Amino acid sequence: MIPVTGRPAGWCDCIVRQWPVDGIIGENGALAFWEESPARESPRLPVLKSMYHPDAIKNDHPVLRRVREQALAEVPGLRDAKDQFARLFDIALDFAEEEPVLPLSAAEKVKEIALAQGAAAKISSIHINIWMGSYDKLSMTERFLTERFGWQGDVSEVIFVGDSPNDEPMFARFPLSCAVANIRRYQGLITTMPAFVSAQEGGDGFAEIAETLLAKR
Repeated sequence: MIPVTGRPAGWCDCIVRQWPVDGIIGENGALAFWEESPARESPRLPVLKSMYHPDAIKNDHPVLRRVREQALAEVPGLRDAKDQFARLFDIALDFAEEEPVLPLSAAEKVKEIALAQGAAAKISSIHINIWMGSYDKLSMTERFLTERFGWQGDVSEVIFVGDSPNDEPMFARFPLSCAVANIRRYQGLITTMPAFVSAQEGGDGFAEIAETLLAKR
């Protein structure tokens, strides 16, 4: 079980230490954290390990500063994500996590501004994530599964669950991909939809998918 998220390094540090997961991929593929048990005779707690994508560039890059300034100036109501302070590699601009909730067209405009200046940009269900470097959720997922777990590329071994346009590379790669019902809001922005969509949204949708898998086992 590996969360793959646009959330920041700070969230990922907490999640991998507290949740019953085998690792986490964060900031849309910039990094992966996991825990390893110490030697059996050692009384120490598990050790936090990390992996960073080789193309990841720190978020103090001048292009990112210009994109942020232009986007905040041109899109009324746009604001920095509240978790920006915990990010290492991207900037996250909030259009739908806090009030006021902006229309999807505002997020699309921000993405256009970022792409025009040479940055990468993905729209999530709440943020526009903007970074420098040629990586995404999929490239880091494949790297992490291969290096950490010896995965040999069999896509039938992977089930992915997503909820927004920034998950499209995963939907396209893994034929058993799923999404919670929120995904239907973004159908106009997604070329490759997941194979399965839950009836419910958010966490309830994820629980529905998990319960379906467990029942079929």
